[in-house]
Amino acid sequence: MVIKIDRLTKWYGNKLGCQDICLSVLPGEVFGFLGHNGAGKSTLVKMLVGLIFPTSGQAEILGRPLGDTEVKKRVGFLPETFRFQDWLTGYQLLNFQASLYKMPGSTRRNRIEEVLKLVRLSGHEHYKIRTYSKGMQQRLGLAAALLPDPDLLILDEPTSAMDPLGRKEVRDIILKLKDDGKTIFLNSHLLSEVEVVCDHVALIKRGRIIASGSINELKEGNIEVEMKIGNFNKVVQQALKDTGIPVWWEKDRVLATVGDREQIPFLAETVIRNGGSLYQLNTLDNSLENLFLSLMQEGGEQN
Repeated sequence: MVIKIDRLTKWYGNKLGCQDICLSVLPGEVFGFLGHNGAGKSTLVKMLVGLIFPTSGQAEILGRPLGDTEVKKRVGFLPETFRFQDWLTGYQLLNFQASLYKMPGSTRRNRIEEVLKLVRLSGHEHYKIRTYSKGMQQRLGLAAALLPDPDLLILDEPTSAMDPLGRKEVRDIILKLKDDGKTIFLNSHLLSEVEVVCDHVALIKRGRIIASGSINELKEGNIEVEMKIGNFNKVVQQALKDTGIPVWWEKDRVLATVGDREQIPFLAETVIRNGGSLYQLNTLDNSLENLFLSLMQEGGEQN
């Protein structure tokens, strides 16, 4: 295993960061870690890279326990929020980062040129970072993470500041790195991108894992149902909650996730029996986004 996590927990005083996280990441795969802002994604990543220490539990990276200094040389990390010395040029920043990795001068220049080409910043490396767009700064951060040619690359929201073209470029980079045998742990809330690049995913809600597996497994095991309901009052809402089926609604539009098609007529019967009028019922394309919405917003409130 490249990453093996066993009941990893972090408390900030009496505030929960994440609890009882258990995950395994295989060599050469792209693993997506999904959740809302504040769900605990960055807390887990910071523990993995040694920025904070767990309250309890344990984990291994590349076969070594957390905090192993030799392993850190084999890990690249792009944090969600970062700020470089913007008076430096892009090349000067990468040269400084390479010195922190104690990269020999004989190979440093070639490696910097390689990562600049990979993130499509060649030709911009001698401009001051303060002149870079947000997307260019994000790609420079990715270049810095790639400098040591890491076996494991940990990316925390790597496309958050990018336009659609920039996001596609990062997707292409991730897929190329995967083809090269690298392992990538990806924090993101951009579900359409995760669905394209990830082999396995885990969903975290309020600090706890609520679902994990391959994308196909998660999608095949859940059917998304959309209903439009008249007289959608509190009685109908409570009855739907009491079914135990994950539901979320906005006004009169209801989304539900069922594990079996036999539950669909049960949903319809529940609405009608409790005084609702069922105007429309259909199954949606089985996408990761629909699954995410129904699991994360279970029992949502009327707007």
